[in-house]
Amino acid sequence: MDAMAAAGIEPHGDIAPIDGKLIRFRAKGDKAGSRNAWAILHIHPLPAGAFGSWRTGESHTWRTKPPVGETAKSRAERRQHLELMRLARLAEQSAVQASARDRAARLWATARPATDAHQYLQIKRVHAYGIRRLRDMLVIPARDAAGVLHTLQFIGGDGTKRFLTGGRIEGCYCSIGRLIDCLFLCEGYASAATVHAATGQAAAACFSCGNLKSVALALRAKFPAVRLVIAADNDAATPGNPGVRHAFAAAAAAGALVAVPDFGGLA
Repeated sequence: MDAMAAAGIEPHGDIAPIDGKLIRFRAKGDKAGSRNAWAILHIHPLPAGAFGSWRTGESHTWRTKPPVGETAKSRAERRQHLELMRLARLAEQSAVQASARDRAARLWATARPATDAHQYLQIKRVHAYGIRRLRDMLVIPARDAAGVLHTLQFIGGDGTKRFLTGGRIEGCYCSIGRLIDCLFLCEGYASAATVHAATGQAAAACFSCGNLKSVALALRAKFPAVRLVIAADNDAATPGNPGVRHAFAAAAAAGALVAVPDFGGLA
């Protein structure tokens, strides 16, 4: 539980892990009713586990230290349990993501093309580029580099954002514009739409700073010769400036450039 809290995936309420069984739960900060977080714990032969979030795509492992003088048999048993734990997590993740893909396809087909009249787009002063509207929510598609729709982001008029429960986000993005000779990667839809309108170049909304690296690597593999530019969010008021930090990490991994907005004394 301490390791989960340190990673920012703390249960909203009490959870009771069952030895060897993957459980799903709502993490603090997630919307009511969601079960995007997961955990699995093995007690024998040595307490060890894994946990993560399908919303962010992150995963972490934890285990107690092996006892001094651990036997080869005990090590083998522990490794076997860890492998079973990994396979169980992958199977559950695959089933959850498949369900989310089906639901995303149905909702996307039901939604209608969005217009610039939506309150959120008016506030951000950006256009509706290939996105849709479902009731009062904007619907932003999240596709992988092969074009497969995995999940949807919903944005309300007040800027409230949420995703389909269990949908894959890692490596997925919303593309804007036609590729010419440069491709910008941004965190959110409004930023990507702004950059596209200002430059005329293609842009990809990656949904979070933590997803920049995965998307950058996927697009580098798809377009090995294209000029990639990470248009970072300048989170100057946030300790550690995660927007800039993740942008440079993504750029280093994918051979991209970084553009950081300068707000002068207004940041």
